Amino acid sequence: GFDRPNVFALRTLADARAIIAACANASSVAFIGAGFIGMEAAGALRARGLEVHVVAPEEVPMERVLGNEVGAFIAGLHEHQGVVFHLRTTATTFDGNTLALKDGTAVRADVVIVGVGVEPRTQLAAAAGLAVQDGILVDEHLQASSPGLYAAGDVARYPHGADRVRIEHWVHAERQGQAAAINLLGGEQACTDVPFFWTNHYGLDIRCTGVTQGWDEIRIDGSLPDRDFTARYYRAGKLIAAVSAGRDLENLSVEAELQGADAVRP
Repeated sequence: GFDRPNVFALRTLADARAIIAACANASSVAFIGAGFIGMEAAGALRARGLEVHVVAPEEVPMERVLGNEVGAFIAGLHEHQGVVFHLRTTATTFDGNTLALKDGTAVRADVVIVGVGVEPRTQLAAAAGLAVQDGILVDEHLQASSPGLYAAGDVARYPHGADRVRIEHWVHAERQGQAAAINLLGGEQACTDVPFFWTNHYGLDIRCTGVTQGWDEIRIDGSLPDRDFTARYYRAGKLIAAVSAGRDLENLSVEAELQGADAVRP
């Protein structure tokens, strides 16, 4: 039943406008998935007065990316505003009015929004013989496996420390596009910017710098309940990322620290 006209994804401006139009006469909405985009949209629709449900298989939303404490903190912001979470379960069917969950729960929903992740469109690149792996593989100058061809933005998977990463954030895409243009014109600008993004929930900005993947330790300074903290993420004792609220200057300091660290240089 997920091909019904009141089921939406959220990837484009047209999607956003269609969701707003569909919610104009709706009283309840259910989100499948509890990632950043879905949670931001859930907050926006809750602020419009809709009853909001979030369905996700995790025990704590975004726990894999942010850890238990920070994930629970963000979920708590939404619960405080009345968002209802259905965790450790998944959606099975939708009849247009009721969303059935695997655990037997029935959730009334005038609108369903599916936000379970995206996949980069690499079909054209693969057909052209370029190396692809969860994106188009590029070097530090954003050049693909075939000389003279470049990729930038969400689809580009580039060297970052000992890893390759693919960043889905518009500022990063802008900067990569600028670097790719310079290199197409004969320059040699390496893509060494520290990845970052921010996410807003009910007026609170949460800022992330670095890449929170592969961490094995989190150290939190400050108070989550007071919305004044920095969580630092480490891998094998080396700082790889930080997430903060109420500490913008400190977050910028961490970004500068990461920019100067060998761990983030290709």
